Amino acid sequence: MSPPTSTLSAPNKGGFAESLAGWPPPVLDPAGPYAGSVTTLSWILFFMGVAVLGVVLMALWIALFGKERLRARLGGKKVIWIGGIAFPVVVLTALLVYGLTLTRNLTAPPGPTAMTVRVTGEMWWWRVDYLGSDGQLAMRDANELHIPVGKTVVVQLESNDVIHSFWVPRLSGKLDMIPGRRNVMKIQADKPGVFGGQCAEYCGGPHALMGFVVVAHEPAEFQRWMAARQTRVQQAAAANTRGAQLFQSTGCAACHRIAGTQANGLAGPDLTHIGTRQSIGAGILPNNRGTLIGWIGNAQAIKPGNRMPPYTMLSGEDLQALADYMQAQK
Repeated sequence: MSPPTSTLSAPNKGGFAESLAGWPPPVLDPAGPYAGSVTTLSWILFFMGVAVLGVVLMALWIALFGKERLRARLGGKKVIWIGGIAFPVVVLTALLVYGLTLTRNLTAPPGPTAMTVRVTGEMWWWRVDYLGSDGQLAMRDANELHIPVGKTVVVQLESNDVIHSFWVPRLSGKLDMIPGRRNVMKIQADKPGVFGGQCAEYCGGPHALMGFVVVAHEPAEFQRWMAARQTRVQQAAAANTRGAQLFQSTGCAACHRIAGTQANGLAGPDLTHIGTRQSIGAGILPNNRGTLIGWIGNAQAIKPGNRMPPYTMLSGEDLQALADYMQAQK
């Protein structure tokens, strides 16, 4: 199933799982120029692998069942020099030159209009910082990246703990996130949609459940989305609800941040806009009231080993109040 191609006026209505399933698989279905060059090179390697396998099987058949004359020629020095040395050197050299030429757009300097974001790998989620033209933090989010269609996005990759790897197969290749170092990659989407990503480097614990979502908007819609995020004002009604009181009294505010409130924790994902996200738990569950209640109540049962403790002491009414408060954060 292909990602939706219409505008994403309600991005939290599902769809993130669709980007991770169906045929062709994401790695062979590029949606942007940087993924396209990687996919082209991958197909060439696939076909070359099949061709080499065919040659090896043919040589094996000759060695076992071929005529004596063919078997003698197969074991001769000429075949060894040509097939074992000359041919690999020529083919691999040509492949190296072509591969570097084909993927030069991955390392070319971005244009002056490129958008810049910083994604930091955490155990086991993603911190997302949108940077302004001056390189300063403009907005903070988590586990989800919104980008405009047709525009290059420079992604600064960092890690606060162990080695992670950022990979959104339909938008670019993969690149490691190494503690103490900043790596840079480029992504671009040529059409609107929801594109799933994944940590591609084993990082312990629930590594396999460390997902990511990229949402590509038409440029005008992206500008409206960004303006709404940057001018967000905490609603007084939401701030005075039971859910807001529980968020403070149960210790949620010690780990999470919600702009416009006293919650300024940095240990966990920023929840300022959680009500609009595609997913929760770092891309593993659709974002709705039911999944929020389950995650808040016992995240360990859903994603064993993650750093959020279970809140089994909360009543059903308390969990519903907290979930309603989370859904109000938009």
